[in-house]
Amino acid sequence: MEKEPFSVEWLAQSSRGGAREMPDPPSVPADSPRDREAAERRSPGREAEAVGAAPGRSRTKFSAAQLQELERSFREQRYIGAGEKRRLAAVLNLSQSQIKTWFQNRRMKFKRQTQDAR
Repeated sequence: MEKEPFSVEWLAQSSRGGAREMPDPPSVPADSPRDREAAERRSPGREAEAVGAAPGRSRTKFSAAQLQELERSFREQRYIGAGEKRRLAAVLNLSQSQIKTWFQNRRMKFKRQTQDAR
């Protein structure tokens, strides 16, 4: 079975050094399903879908208790360490990446608030 250029398999093989040169992009008719999908992604009203969250991943809704603990930890230290991240993830029943993302977003919110106050 020959792997299509730019397929997941081809990219995996090329990252391991299997494919030495980049193939020419496959020729696609102008009115192909791929072109229609690309046009739909660029159409107005779909920007939020095309950018941001992974498909099927909904926004995390933090409980009041989770937010209270996260805010308390943020007041103590704006940048979270690995140990504290693990502890919070275990205590709050969240993943470490959710904790990390919350802290990143909270720092940006803090930055906006301090800039608006000036």
